[in-house]
Amino acid sequence: MVLHDKIGKRILVAGGAGFIGSQLCDRLLERRDVSLLVCVDNLWTGLADNIAHISDPRFKFELSDIETFQTSERFDEVYHLASPASPPWYMAAPRRTISANLGGALRLLDLLSKGGRFCFFSTSEVYGDPKVSPQPESYRGSVDCTGPRSSYDESKRVTESLLFEERRVNGLDLRVTRLFNVYGPRTRVDDGRAVSNFISQALNGEPLTVYGDGLQTRSWGYVDDIVEGLARYFWRDPIDYAGPLNIGNDREIPVLDVAKYISDIMGGCKIVHEPSPPQDPTNRCPDLTLARKILPGWECEVRYEDGVRMTLEWFRENMAQVDKVRNA
Repeated sequence: MVLHDKIGKRILVAGGAGFIGSQLCDRLLERRDVSLLVCVDNLWTGLADNIAHISDPRFKFELSDIETFQTSERFDEVYHLASPASPPWYMAAPRRTISANLGGALRLLDLLSKGGRFCFFSTSEVYGDPKVSPQPESYRGSVDCTGPRSSYDESKRVTESLLFEERRVNGLDLRVTRLFNVYGPRTRVDDGRAVSNFISQALNGEPLTVYGDGLQTRSWGYVDDIVEGLARYFWRDPIDYAGPLNIGNDREIPVLDVAKYISDIMGGCKIVHEPSPPQDPTNRCPDLTLARKILPGWECEVRYEDGVRMTLEWFRENMAQVDKVRNA
């Protein structure tokens, strides 16, 4: 890669072709103080189509695993999203998942300029199958460290540990967020999580598959609201707080209710039940007390009913992409 010689912030987004990463890139490119934005993605779960619209000359795409990414550039801000977030994906490739999270963080620390900011996208999965609801950042979780979901849960937890120790020992400028159940446009059709599954099945005239009794709850945050909170936390607001910080919607809704809602707006799709995946959490709801203090005025404003409709319309308008992914 050629060194960038213009004055301004140099930024690297690992996992920038993903569902959330691509929308983060859009927001970062709105900044006038950015001279270079490098998006590194191996397109394991990301999609080239998610960044195909970007024509900004400051934007560069690099096809690479983040653990082995090579460049002579050093970056003022690093955003680490390079990991699958859906159980079917990370449960099928545990070694690769752990490598993306922890190995990716180790490589990214080497690419950070002295005094640069490291922003890590952790997850509500660090709380495991919680015995406390809603889950505050102080809750240490109920995680099976050798269970079938542990490659994701534990690699996020140990990466948090690495980064907070780097802050303690070396003064790393750090921001860590824990995201809860984000959904919206640019999600893969084969993502494997509830909202995208239900919408894809409905658009293809298939029954909606609910795992278990569907009474397990999630807290659905529309991606626009989530990225707004991230922008404020990571760079826009004058915040001196390393995290971890819950970002999500604290409206808790059973998975079965989402399936029924999508069935209703699609004219009455059949709903079928399949056995629950192993160790599927019974509940997920963020305690946003700290987020409301750190980010005053920020809330998830899009109701899930409206967000689901907008997501469905995006899927409908992008059926060519949907079919391409489905048939790959």
